[in-house]
Amino acid sequence: MYKLLGGLKDYLKWQDIVTDNAVFRLHNLFTTVLLLTCSLIITATQYVGNPIQCIVGKGLPTHAINTYCWITSTFTMPDAYLREVGSQVAHPGIDNDYGEEDHKKYYTYYQWVCFVLFFQALLCYLPKYIWDTLEGGLMRSIVMGLNIGICREEDKCNKKKVLLDYLLRHVRRHNMYAIRYWICEALCLINIIAQLYFMDHFFDGEFFSYGLRVMSFSEQAQEERVDPMVYVFPRVTKCTFHKYGASGSIQKHDSLCVLPLNIVNEKTYIFLWFWFIILATMLSLLVVYRVVIIAVPTVRPYLLHARNRMVPREVAAAISRKTDVGDWWILYMLGRNMDPIIYREVVAELAKKIETAASNTP
Repeated sequence: MYKLLGGLKDYLKWQDIVTDNAVFRLHNLFTTVLLLTCSLIITATQYVGNPIQCIVGKGLPTHAINTYCWITSTFTMPDAYLREVGSQVAHPGIDNDYGEEDHKKYYTYYQWVCFVLFFQALLCYLPKYIWDTLEGGLMRSIVMGLNIGICREEDKCNKKKVLLDYLLRHVRRHNMYAIRYWICEALCLINIIAQLYFMDHFFDGEFFSYGLRVMSFSEQAQEERVDPMVYVFPRVTKCTFHKYGASGSIQKHDSLCVLPLNIVNEKTYIFLWFWFIILATMLSLLVVYRVVIIAVPTVRPYLLHARNRMVPREVAAAISRKTDVGDWWILYMLGRNMDPIIYREVVAELAKKIETAASNTP
């Protein structure tokens, strides 16, 4: 198992230069690894047993029936979930269909789960790919190794001078840098909401309320409750197989099919339900937070000061007042990547030079 999943650890490695937000990384990296891990575990049937095992009558090839029921579909009778197991029905949802096709609930998703999870992982990684392409290594270039405080004084002074020259030369030209990143954050929220709707459609409208039903299951009366995990991910289903008899007439064979894979599926998707709800909430709050930063400029000095307490509030206020939101964002991200003492010196010198330049402007 370690060899199977060990390659995913590279996605979670520590980053020496940060160009994004922690919630952004939770969506792009952690969720991607989580979905890929679930897909690999479900795919590796040797770790979870045979995906389907059907009970067949004499004269029928077991392997053929298993394959047929796996690639077509199996079904349950929803009315049978409310009947007592052992006396009225053999298993939850298993009963005679009496030829009533409209009363059957078919399950065809299980053969697609591993592919869907892999596709979801690609969608979660897409915003990071877009941002890395747009960012182009700008933050790493302007940091120039100043994230390490122990360095030669001469090298430090030269790098500080280059950084200050860059910031002064490109003042009020970083708006698109910030806007592109914030659009990628909004894309994360759109992706999660779209995936919630997609999974609800994938499970025939059963996913949105899945987690809530699981939580309320234990509070319901024993004779009235239906285990939502068994209802959405049944462990035992039925499958109908038709074949020709010796005289050429069509024979119908009912089989009980055990789905061990659904034991893994039900645990996987209850965790994904809670994680996607939590992540959607965090991303929604993050988008609101970005709107506040754009719409209320007075909060920027407080955030810049909070990023590095060694930067005086009056310096943070002067910087925020004389620069656009894109320049402010560049300075804010520099505070996350540079040595705190070096960062304080850079911001103080930048504030003086911007004030001087503004006073010399007629």
